[in-house]
Amino acid sequence: MYEYICAVLLGIVEGLAEFLPISSTGHLILAGDLLNFEGESAVTFMIVIQLGAVLAVLVLYWNRYMSLLRGLLSLDFNTKNRLNALHLGIAMVPALVMYLSFKELIKSRLFGSAPVLIGLIAGGVLMIIAARAKRKTTSDNTDDITYRQAFGIGLFQCFSLWPGFSRSGSTISGGMLLGTSQKAAADFTFLISVPVMLGATSLDLYDSRSLLTSDDLILMLVGFVVAFVVAMIAVVTFLKLIKRLRLEWFAIYRFVIAGVFYWFVLR
Repeated sequence: MYEYICAVLLGIVEGLAEFLPISSTGHLILAGDLLNFEGESAVTFMIVIQLGAVLAVLVLYWNRYMSLLRGLLSLDFNTKNRLNALHLGIAMVPALVMYLSFKELIKSRLFGSAPVLIGLIAGGVLMIIAARAKRKTTSDNTDDITYRQAFGIGLFQCFSLWPGFSRSGSTISGGMLLGTSQKAAADFTFLISVPVMLGATSLDLYDSRSLLTSDDLILMLVGFVVAFVVAMIAVVTFLKLIKRLRLEWFAIYRFVIAGVFYWFVLR
C-alpha cells in the first residue's frame, strides 16, 4: 500500500512540475529520496509518469499536432511563415543522440539527490543568463522559428538529460539566447516534449523489460493516470505563467529548493 501512496504523491509532483522550468525529474528524484522510493524500477517509474503529464500537452495542442502531421505526410516543409514537423525533428536529434550514447551513465550516476541539486543550481544560472542577455528577438512566435534556431534549441535540450536542469528551462533559455521570445520558446518546448518523451519512455521501458513485474506495471499506471489528471488541471494556468513570469523567479525558486534540501537532508 505504501508504494501506491508514493505513486500517487509522485504523480501529483510530476503533474504540477512538468510544465514549469524547475525540473520535474529533479523534483521526482528529491521526493523519491524523501519517500525512500528508489532503485532501478523507481527510475523507470519516474520516466513513465512524466509521459502521463506530457500527454496533457498532446491534448492541449491536438490541432497543432494534426497540422504538423498532415504537413509531414504531404512532405510539405516550406519554412515560410509556418512551423513544420522538420523543426521538431531537428530539435530532437541532439538529445536523442546524447541519450542513446550515455543513457547507462545518466541513469547510474545522475539519478541521485546530489547531482539533482547541482543541476538545479546550474540550470538556474543558465536561466538568469538567458533572461538578462541583450539579444534581438527575431522570432516572436513558433511560426517564426528557423531551422537553425530549432537545432540550437535541440542542443540546449541536451542539458536536460542531467536531472535537475529541466527540459523546459534549458530549451526556453536556449531559445531566448538564440533570438526567440520567451513565449515562442515556451510553445516550442511544449510541442517537442511529446515526441521526446514518447521516444525516451519507449526506449527505457524496452531496456527495463526484464526488471518489470505486473506489480510494477500497475504502480506505473497509477502514477501515469494521476500525473495526467493533475497536469490537465494545471496545464492552462502554468502555460500562461511560464510565458509571462520572468525566468529569474523560477531560478530563485530552484536555488531555494536546492539550499533547503541540502541543509535539511544531505548535510
